[in-house]
Amino acid sequence: MALRKTVTLAVLIAVSIVLSIVESMISAFVFIIPGVKLGLANIVTLIVLYIYGPKEAGVVAFLRIILVILISPVAGGGLFSPASFMSFAGGALAYAAMLAMKGFRRFSILSVSVAGSLFHMVGQIGAAIVVLETAALIYYLPYMILLAVPTGVFTGLVGKKLVTVFENRAAGNIED
Repeated sequence: MALRKTVTLAVLIAVSIVLSIVESMISAFVFIIPGVKLGLANIVTLIVLYIYGPKEAGVVAFLRIILVILISPVAGGGLFSPASFMSFAGGALAYAAMLAMKGFRRFSILSVSVAGSLFHMVGQIGAAIVVLETAALIYYLPYMILLAVPTGVFTGLVGKKLVTVFENRAAGNIED
């Protein structure tokens, strides 16, 4: 069973890397504000969080961030670049928010996703303020939050559907 879980998580990491790179390429055409993405790779983090648990979700999320920084020409700058610092900050705050929200039974996967999206934006803006040494970037935050809510809803809805699919397949209730 451990081998199956490891292979599944490796495949999910690969999927999240591909989604992250693809969404980085298309985000420049979809969103006006730099740094805004749909959060497609976070769908994988949600799935892992709900199917396997917090430790595995953290491993998937942070391995994705590191590997995308290392292999993607879109991420640029390398492991210790300002962009990577912002990615880590956004990812860490998003992960912490999702864990906190999931801990309360009354919050749905949709709420967890929106919280992750919101805190990802807060982490990125906070890191950008530190890296670029200008507090003026705080004025981006309201716009980022306005975009974080619908993107969080979108990833939450997709994540909810896919978690249901994964759970049904695990239970042997496979429908085509």
